[in-house]
Amino acid sequence: MPVEWQPVRQSRTHELVLQSIEQRVFAGELRAGDRLPPERELAPVLGVSRSALREALRVLETIGVLVAQPGRGPDSGARIVRNPDDALGRLLRLHFALGSYSLHDVLEARVVLERSSFEAAARHASAEDLDEAETLLVRMGEPDVEASEFNDLDTRFHVHMARSSGNELTSTLTSAVRESVRPLILRALEGAEDWPGTAAALNAEHTELLRLVRAGKGAKAADLVEQHIRSLHGTLVDEGSDRS
Repeated sequence: MPVEWQPVRQSRTHELVLQSIEQRVFAGELRAGDRLPPERELAPVLGVSRSALREALRVLETIGVLVAQPGRGPDSGARIVRNPDDALGRLLRLHFALGSYSLHDVLEARVVLERSSFEAAARHASAEDLDEAETLLVRMGEPDVEASEFNDLDTRFHVHMARSSGNELTSTLTSAVRESVRPLILRALEGAEDWPGTAAALNAEHTELLRLVRAGKGAKAADLVEQHIRSLHGTLVDEGSDRS
């Protein structure tokens, strides 16, 4: 029987450019803050068109490891950066919207991450970190705060506490997971029959969480943040199950 040959799949040019840049990052030749050569210089060195190079740079910008400044001058061009929070949050929101993860998956991930971060924050957070968290809570407790601003401040509080734990990866993952459900949580807040009462109850829990962290009571803070997350986020999970 004759062999049936199939065409060999070729990598697209911009993927080869990505591999070249990734290899230099892995080898330590490119670090955060380094600038790439101008397109007119880099494209011929790599043996690719400028359009293929631009496509690769756009991918790197999307995943948060490169920022491109158009124009001329010392600040123009592409620079290697470390900005994973926004990139991971965007990616997770899209996958959540596409059904890659269920609300229950996100709930359980939040519980695991935030139990860990609040317990660690009780050991590692500085007084300055905790004062910044308290500033957020003060604004959240104002009578004129609306649901959209409360939701933003709520997100910032939880991410800030994760950052205060001293674990940057936990902070980034907490930010991405919380961002993925921000629209759903906002919808739940806006649909509350008694918004002032809902805001006051949530902020009372935030205030107690901060008090426990200040007192170094990490285990109790972990238990309370799980209860806090499951009370609102868990309601969203139940509603989603009812609709399915």
